Amino acid sequence: MNSVNKKNKNANIKAHNVKNYLWVFVNCLIDNPAFDSQTKETLTLRQSSFGSKCELSEDLLKKVAKSDIVDNLLSWAKFKENKELKKTDGTKTAKVNVPKLEDANEAGGRYSEKCTLILTEGDSAKALAIAGVAGLSQMERNFYGVFPLRGKLLNVREATSKQLKENKEIESIKKILGLQHDKQYSNVKSLRYGHLMIMTDQDHDGSHIKGLLINFIHSFWPSLLKVPSFMVEFITPIVKATRRNGTVLSFYSMPEYESWKESLSGNASGWSIKYYKGLGTSTSKEGKEYFKNLDKHKKDFLWMDEQDGDAIELAFSKKKIEARKNWLRQHEPGTYLDHNQKIIKYSDFINKELILFSMADLQRSIPSMVDGLKPGQRKILFCSFKRNFVKEAKISQFSGYVSEHSAYHHGEQSLAGTIIGMAQDFVGSNNINLLQPNGQFGTRSVGGKDHASARYIYTQLSPITRFLFPKDDDGLLNYQDEDGQTIEPTWYIPIIPMVLVNGCEGIGTGWSTFIPNYNPRDVVANIRRLLNGEMMEPMNPWYRGFKGTIEKGASKEGGCTSYTVNGVINEVNETTLRITELPVRRWTDDYKAFLNSVTEGIRDENGNLPKDPFVKDFRKYGDDAAVDFEVLLSEENMLVAKQEGLLKKFKLTTTISTNNMHLFDSAGVIKKYDNPEQILENFFHLRLEYYETRKKVLLENLEFELLKLENKVRFILGVVRGEIIVNNRKRAHLFLELHQKGFNPIPKKSKAVVPGETDDTEEAEDSPDGSGVRASDYDYLLSMAIGTLTLEKVQQLCADRDKLNGEVDSLRKTTPRVLWVKDLEALEMQLDMLDKHDAEAEEARRKLKGAGAKGDAGFKVSKQAPKNPRKYTKKAINEEVSVETTGTSSSSAIETENAAEVVKPKGRAGSKKAPAKSGTFSDELPTQNK
Repeated sequence: MNSVNKKNKNANIKAHNVKNYLWVFVNCLIDNPAFDSQTKETLTLRQSSFGSKCELSEDLLKKVAKSDIVDNLLSWAKFKENKELKKTDGTKTAKVNVPKLEDANEAGGRYSEKCTLILTEGDSAKALAIAGVAGLSQMERNFYGVFPLRGKLLNVREATSKQLKENKEIESIKKILGLQHDKQYSNVKSLRYGHLMIMTDQDHDGSHIKGLLINFIHSFWPSLLKVPSFMVEFITPIVKATRRNGTVLSFYSMPEYESWKESLSGNASGWSIKYYKGLGTSTSKEGKEYFKNLDKHKKDFLWMDEQDGDAIELAFSKKKIEARKNWLRQHEPGTYLDHNQKIIKYSDFINKELILFSMADLQRSIPSMVDGLKPGQRKILFCSFKRNFVKEAKISQFSGYVSEHSAYHHGEQSLAGTIIGMAQDFVGSNNINLLQPNGQFGTRSVGGKDHASARYIYTQLSPITRFLFPKDDDGLLNYQDEDGQTIEPTWYIPIIPMVLVNGCEGIGTGWSTFIPNYNPRDVVANIRRLLNGEMMEPMNPWYRGFKGTIEKGASKEGGCTSYTVNGVINEVNETTLRITELPVRRWTDDYKAFLNSVTEGIRDENGNLPKDPFVKDFRKYGDDAAVDFEVLLSEENMLVAKQEGLLKKFKLTTTISTNNMHLFDSAGVIKKYDNPEQILENFFHLRLEYYETRKKVLLENLEFELLKLENKVRFILGVVRGEIIVNNRKRAHLFLELHQKGFNPIPKKSKAVVPGETDDTEEAEDSPDGSGVRASDYDYLLSMAIGTLTLEKVQQLCADRDKLNGEVDSLRKTTPRVLWVKDLEALEMQLDMLDKHDAEAEEARRKLKGAGAKGDAGFKVSKQAPKNPRKYTKKAINEEVSVETTGTSSSSAIETENAAEVVKPKGRAGSKKAPAKSGTFSDELPTQNK
């Protein structure tokens, strides 16, 4: 069986199938054999009474595996599979009954070769296709059929026969076209349609649907792809640019549009841009125009050679994973398929169009190392900052705002789900939720899936978010432009790597990623070590509110490590156990279902009782945040469980691996990281560069404000002393006087504009003396109110100037490293506030529970204590950081009490930072700060 599965794991072969192809002759000597008759043809003696066993040697088994028996079995399995799939075959008939099919009048008839089946992406696209066909002549309409796809077709290349047989969409396509399984086609005479036209959205997902259909035909009828003009596509614009004079330009890919936009050199005024999110965006009138100009919109696919087949396999075969990674690595940004050509090679479609979907899919699935965000999350954060999202709003409303202001081109339902995910705070979700969960955002009972509808719950920025993403960095970022509007930056630059704090998980084309959560305090401590030129200390996974243990396993080659995550189970007495924590991401309802499956008298969903019940009874005392099960066993089973190990017996262990840490680096290149320290080190050098840039920009801004103040003081003094007359004078003359007296011209927008700020720039008058300085450059002086032209105002401005001078001097003396330290100290104060709130909520829950019928079991766990708590003594940058490691104790191999107090870094002299607090809490989990 193992040999068969190695060659074809999808082959549905049972042990009795193997026996039909195998005879084993055994020459043996048995004492006192018993037979069914005198002829001794059948031995009736029981096998246990033989007196010996027939042990087949490994050498014999290998010979059998190399024989033709395996191939014969696979051939039989293939024959059986084809026989089953032929039951869904189509035939060339005039009429077929397929729901939602608009069949061509001539399909299946004498003119079937001229007929075209249009496969559309959804019902709205079907409506557009029907509207377009309706614009053709009566004769032409007879040759077009339309059938809507419900979504993305199955990747059939490695699908099982059961999956293929049960897939209604594949069955429908076979019936409509008249396709017969495993038949070789040299022409289309035996088919109901002579052409298969794919009409999808012109976005990346539309390209993927085209590729899946091509893959479907290539997998079962590769000869059909060699038939000229059998496979065609119908393209529609993804962007239309309309000029004031009525000129309309259509673009069929985003790189093509971007290339045109760059050719304008920023002079896009006079052009109106419309993005066609899908086929549903086009009107019926536009649909008729598309079909009337069919030669422009219809593109034939062409099979040139076997490179076309290799390209299709590269994109869709599971056996080509490494080759697919190299394919994606070699992609050059800006590459696109030229839709001006009439004929498209399959290999060109794969390498120039489908690859854009694969890259977009990868970018949607794998976050950036810099900010730890995926594109959808980054758009949400951008709009939160742009809106100054401090006042709560419904998620359904906020998702619309994000869609409008960040050029989000996917479904708002998906966007709402992403917003909910960024606000979740139950154990196993975010260590620091960037948005507030104001309402039911889901619990650890089912992993957050029990959240309320986006129509009923509210959110807003968490107070800590702006401490992670300081506003001073907003003007330093590389903001993107789409649809003529400024949208989110390529990445944000937080003060600590958020991908380590909240972790990530995703599966994209060619790559997947998993990074566990880490303690933000451990990350901060390691950043301080790097700032001081010291070595980092290894960081272990950590989940906020988790009360179990996370134990490090042996490191593997390359530095990758695995961890064992243990829940908490304690023996109450000789027949009772208490479970107060589950491994991370083992949800409470799932665990309750497991207990049900091993408990006496509890029937499953089919009404069956457990075969071997191990538990006599159990009770659930926990809530949406805390785990608390009391399990009753017999004394015998208690002994069995203790011998096997309570954690293992009750499935309270899982593993975490760090061997799949893939992220996009700052240059947008996918990269594998061996450990969290490597991620932090890459982040550190980039972030330090941005602190240097921040200091430079801050100095420029302060000096800019200082220059304005000094000019205002001179101007007011000039007016007060009568040296400058402003009344009853022409503006041009006053402008010339200010210019001659050496007042600095300051344009209204002389510094970088941060997206979201109001642009109040107006059309300015040209300089009357031809100096290049505009009259509006002195508005900061001339627009001052009359009441401010006083000596009192001069005194106030002088005080402001002196204060600003002090700030400038202070900033000049401050190194980028010290700027970073100040941000870290402010962040730690916010973490202290979170810890305090969690501790208060934990205490409230403990008291509430203590007031009930069931009291606290007595064991307590320190909420914030990591497995190896350390005491840090902070010193000035470039001075030594001393680290004192304190020990931890455990009462048993099962129960771990992290009762050691976490001593947080001490503040600097004169700091107002509150001292760190810690304590012992009851066994329930904390609630999130609101």
